[in-house]
Amino acid sequence: MQIQFYEFGSIPNDGLKFAVITARYKGHWILVRHRERCTWEIPGGRREPGEAIADTARRELVEETGAAVFSLAPVCLYSVKRELSDESYGGLFFAEVEEWGVLPDSEIAEAARFEQLPQLPELTYPGIQPVLFERTRLFLENGH
Repeated sequence: MQIQFYEFGSIPNDGLKFAVITARYKGHWILVRHRERCTWEIPGGRREPGEAIADTARRELVEETGAAVFSLAPVCLYSVKRELSDESYGGLFFAEVEEWGVLPDSEIAEAARFEQLPQLPELTYPGIQPVLFERTRLFLENGH
């Protein structure tokens, strides 16, 4: 699997399929657990037709975590290329959650706070999530 990073604006919005949001609340990272899985993942989801990728990020953050008040910053665009599949593109965002509300009824069973990203076998997408998480950490270290 190959993951590459790009600047925002370098790929048209219509070419972006996913938004992933590394989110923090009171110094802890927010991760979610899908109802059909026992592993943790960074909040995110598919872009709906005609939806701006930043709007996808806002919608998915609320739907998957219950975040009520937050700021959202674009980190970068990324692509994932797996063997025998097309390259898919998404937007990576960082959210600082100020107020955590009620988790909506959805495919997400729970949202929880962690001091750091869980390790294998607790991650749903272990080949992708640590790389996106690290990219967000670099983004934050550089003063964003």
